[in-house]
Amino acid sequence: MSTRPNRGVPEGLWMPCPKCKATLYRKDVQAKFNVCPECGHHMPLSARERVRQLLDEDSFEEWFTDIKPCDPLGFVDRIPYSKRLVDEQRKTGMNDAATVGKGFIRGRSVVLCITDFQFMAGSMGSVVGEKLTRAIEEATRLQLPLIIVSGSGGGARMQEGILSLMQMAKVSGAISRHDAAGCLYIAVLTHPTMGGVAASWALQGDITLAEPAAMIGFAGARTIWNTVRIELPEGFQTSEFLLEHGFVDRIVHRHDLRTELASLVDYCEKSQS
Repeated sequence: MSTRPNRGVPEGLWMPCPKCKATLYRKDVQAKFNVCPECGHHMPLSARERVRQLLDEDSFEEWFTDIKPCDPLGFVDRIPYSKRLVDEQRKTGMNDAATVGKGFIRGRSVVLCITDFQFMAGSMGSVVGEKLTRAIEEATRLQLPLIIVSGSGGGARMQEGILSLMQMAKVSGAISRHDAAGCLYIAVLTHPTMGGVAASWALQGDITLAEPAAMIGFAGARTIWNTVRIELPEGFQTSEFLLEHGFVDRIVHRHDLRTELASLVDYCEKSQS
């Protein structure tokens, strides 16, 4: 008599919520753009998925896809930076941590930029700074609203030294010229947005939105304690704390973000006319 093999449960079908620890059907979570259906926790979302979430279907025209990073300092820590870049590119399918281009949100033309935490924690190296700067300059030339979604938990990328830090000023300068031309910039802060990114373009929006419970700040609580031995207030550096203290204009659930952005673009255009 033949015995039928035990098929079991396919691997990867279920996943735990990092916050409430509920066991979730992975496809249900993906259908909700990586928001836990039990507690509403916002999990990381790739740049490609954010494009799909925010923009009208098949409307995204990606820009500057041929720009690739190099290793100007020959930096080596646990592994050489050049090898780390190759590994990250293979893992994510991206050249670097930024995706930029033009698209439509409910029929409104916008320039959209996204930093993706999956590529070296979304840190800002020379390529990220260059792509953001070029995209902002195109938005200024085309007189289009600019939306930047930040998921840059790594801040400025240490493996590129001063070349990475220079991107803070370069991107900020492009945003200043965009503002001087009378154009709108909406910053969307997601978990986590830290370091040199938070200290520059991420908190320079005309309007600043944030996802719930996002960590936003310069140095983390552990770094601050180890440096100056100061205990931080409860919830310090969360989007809710920043909203209460005037650094964020509104906290928006991921499901509502597309509608909120379209409404803000409409409102600001009418205010200017």
